Amino acid sequence: MRPHKWFSIATSLALLAIPAGAPAQALTRLEQQEFGKMPDGAPVQQFTLRNAHGMLVRFMTYGAILNEVEVPDRNGALTNVLLGANSLDRYLHGFQTSAAIIGRVANRIANARFTLDGVEYKLAANAGPHHLHGGVKGFASVVWQARPLPAQDHAAAVRLSYLSKDGEEGYPGNLNASVTYTLTDDNELRLDYEAVTDKATPVNLTSHAYYNLAGSGGVAGHELWLAADHYTLADDQLIPTGQIASVTGTPLDFTTPTLMGARASQLRSRVYDNNFVINGGGKSLVLAARVRDPVSGRVMELRTTEPGVQFYTGNSRGFCLETQHYPDSIHHPEFPSTVLRPGETFKSTTIYTFSAP
Repeated sequence: MRPHKWFSIATSLALLAIPAGAPAQALTRLEQQEFGKMPDGAPVQQFTLRNAHGMLVRFMTYGAILNEVEVPDRNGALTNVLLGANSLDRYLHGFQTSAAIIGRVANRIANARFTLDGVEYKLAANAGPHHLHGGVKGFASVVWQARPLPAQDHAAAVRLSYLSKDGEEGYPGNLNASVTYTLTDDNELRLDYEAVTDKATPVNLTSHAYYNLAGSGGVAGHELWLAADHYTLADDQLIPTGQIASVTGTPLDFTTPTLMGARASQLRSRVYDNNFVINGGGKSLVLAARVRDPVSGRVMELRTTEPGVQFYTGNSRGFCLETQHYPDSIHHPEFPSTVLRPGETFKSTTIYTFSAP
């Protein structure tokens, strides 16, 4: 395993309260506790993953929501870089920056309907006349089933699963979906998605996590680089036109590192909410983005197997980089397909790697 310049062994042992020279087994990589109860009394579990360098990740079974991601800065000081809440009640009452898993289809479906194999399906219209992020509840407001995976030498993981029944939110087919959260000693937070269905259905899963590498304040001073020469053109309701456009000469050009707030005033809404076409995306795991906070020195690199990434700054306290297929793909055969059929397995991987060089 490669050494981390920014975090000494002595510091990591101190933060984990492990005496120097203690065996590696002394590190408790995975913990579980009850986070609260749903209105019907169903318990919600929270899991904590730790690695050998002091990094910590917390998430819960409600919405498979990430609650906390603690990473060190250039001086080794740990800070939570994820916008989250410390009680289930806040999430149940509409916490606006929930880092939930979004499904069955992330982003927008125009006019809240689609036709597949000659059958028209009507969905919930929860964004004006359109369908957004899986509907009224989607995958973000249900309790997932959790299974901690066998212990590993340099990582810990938990698999969360949810059965979306035929007709839920208007979608066809029983869909078995899962996401596995893994924290490694390379300071990687890895998300592995899988899904199978018994009837053809669109599937587009993502994490709607809001990050702030400074831990507080705004993100306008964060520096962003995107491996994206193109983006999907959209109308004023953020529905794609089907055209793929170059970012050159637009406020969407992050092909060289640029402050998130440098050109936001040139946007009609003054915030970013755009789908970018990842260079070489959709075929294998590729580097899609890099974000740096100049003050703390923290860097987040994003790798994914997805063809697109939605960059969102609607909440000025955090930014989202939602790896996914393009919005409204079900209506655009020229886009990479989101249709999953029986006998196939949907698989997708996204990795967030943190450092402070």
